[in-house]
Amino acid sequence: MKKLAVLIWVVVLAGAALGANDTALLKFVVIRDYNGKPIRNASVVLHPVKKDGKQSKGGLELKADAEGKTSFDGVPYGKLRIQVLAPGFQTFGEDYEVNQPTMEITVKMKRPQEQYSVYTDRPAEEKKEEKPQ
Repeated sequence: MKKLAVLIWVVVLAGAALGANDTALLKFVVIRDYNGKPIRNASVVLHPVKKDGKQSKGGLELKADAEGKTSFDGVPYGKLRIQVLAPGFQTFGEDYEVNQPTMEITVKMKRPQEQYSVYTDRPAEEKKEEKPQ
C-alpha cells in the first residue's frame, strides 16, 4: 500500500514536471520549541490538498537527519498539507500554499501538554473542604 502511494505521488509529480515548470524545492527544519535544538528522525508527511480543501489520497513521508533537516524537490504548486510526527512531541499539522521555487519551512515541535479530565479524582484536600460541618 505504501509503495502504491509513493508511486502515485511520483506519477503526479512527474506529470506536473512535464506539463509545467511550476514545481518547488521544499526544505524543512524540525526543532524543539523550548530550546531550538534539532529533532532527528522526525517524520515529515506531505499530502496534496484538493481545491475543496480535502486531503488527496497518497502522500510522501520524509525523515529528518541528525540536524533535523530534510527536503524534497519537485513539489507541484498548490496547497499542501504538512504533518510532522516525532516521539515525545505533539503532532504538528498545517496547510501551506506552495507558490515559490524554493520554500524553507521551520517546524517548532512542542512537548505534550497535560490532559485534564472530569473523570479523574480530585486531590484529597479539595474533597475535605467540600464536606458540610
